[in-house]
Amino acid sequence: MTWHVDEQDLRAYAQGELTPPLLWSADTHLVSCAHCREVLASVSDPVALDAGWERLDAELDAPRRGLFEGLLVRLGVADHTARLLAATPVLRRSWLAAVVFVLVATVGAVYSADSPTLFLALAPLLPLAGVALAYGPALDPTYEMAVVSPVHGFRLLMIRTVAVLVTVLGLNGLATLALPAYGLRALAWLLPALALTATGLALTPRLGPVLAPCLVGGVWVALLVVADASGDGPLVPFTAVGQGAAAAVAALAVGLLCLARDRFDVSHRSAV
Repeated sequence: MTWHVDEQDLRAYAQGELTPPLLWSADTHLVSCAHCREVLASVSDPVALDAGWERLDAELDAPRRGLFEGLLVRLGVADHTARLLAATPVLRRSWLAAVVFVLVATVGAVYSADSPTLFLALAPLLPLAGVALAYGPALDPTYEMAVVSPVHGFRLLMIRTVAVLVTVLGLNGLATLALPAYGLRALAWLLPALALTATGLALTPRLGPVLAPCLVGGVWVALLVVADASGDGPLVPFTAVGQGAAAAVAALAVGLLCLARDRFDVSHRSAV
């Protein structure tokens, strides 16, 4: 070594008062200079120095934030909430790519058949499937970590549900913009989507996170088949009466979901 950090600078370094660029220079120098480390130890408060090393170790051991998690934190989302959202299984490239592919293929089929029925029938199922895949011991690889975290089961469910709904409904909305010829009819999937998702969540404490959405999705498909066989006009779920019924079902399901919110914490923790 041809130079050493000044003792006064080392005192400031030990007290956390040394500022860049001297701080950066001292950091780099101390790694390779045993003499300066000895001087630093002699001028430092042992308690403060140990605390500083502990903070450094904690910082080095902390998991690095991904792009999505870092963006959420910058937008004001709390660290623990951002971590839970980033760990949501369906918010991954493979799932999102699959959803985009399905929507693109469906929009292409709508253009070839000159009818939005296929899109209206499929779009409500995507949020239901996304929420089902975002929560539950059978489908969530981070389920055990979520269960032992100090977060109420219902709150965790709502955090992930909102994230999935924002993502999937946003993608559905972009697909709807590709169908301008149908006007407001292209938005008739929205209320059924909310009704299906809310009903699936309300049934989850009793039927589980797999059976509940499967049952709700099956009922939806059966309803469409019956409606299609009953006449040549627009399917009943996409008429004014059907939209009103979907809104009523959604409101009822949300109410039942709120009443059963404590059961999410009990049933899911007991499953581990």
